[in-house]
Amino acid sequence: MTTQPRLLAIRALAAIGFAGASLFAAAQSPPPYGLSINIEQAKQAMLAAEAEARKNSWQVVIAIVDTGGHLVMLQRLEAQNASVDISIGKARTAVNFRRPTKALEDSMATGGSTLRILAVRDALPLQGGLPIVVDGKIIGGIGVSGVLASQDEMVAKAGAEMLAAK
Repeated sequence: MTTQPRLLAIRALAAIGFAGASLFAAAQSPPPYGLSINIEQAKQAMLAAEAEARKNSWQVVIAIVDTGGHLVMLQRLEAQNASVDISIGKARTAVNFRRPTKALEDSMATGGSTLRILAVRDALPLQGGLPIVVDGKIIGGIGVSGVLASQDEMVAKAGAEMLAAK
């Protein structure tokens, strides 16, 4: 590749990056990170999420991670094996991108430059992962897998809202 085509390719990639970044920037600014979730908070969130799943007889896996994306707690309610890794991936993605995983899923539906998110290691743009926000700061993430994506998010929301309400 000669210098001119290489320069054009670099400019094109930069434009793609800016276009995708503006899509995320157009949304409300995500909250900053705070101190990581502690075990007591994780237990409270897990109990609320589990109650929502059991109320609906949903077989899911619920994962809670800290601000670094490290697993703090996992509960498997008779769900399929694949849901273990998927729930952890959703929780990590929500923390790492500081937004619900549905936002990434929706942005990818438009196609084009937003599809580059698939190149990001460990990004899982599937609905069902939420940041856990307390006092305006992200303290962790919760991810759920096992039923419809919208139902996964309902379970995650029950857990995240338990701590947000306190």
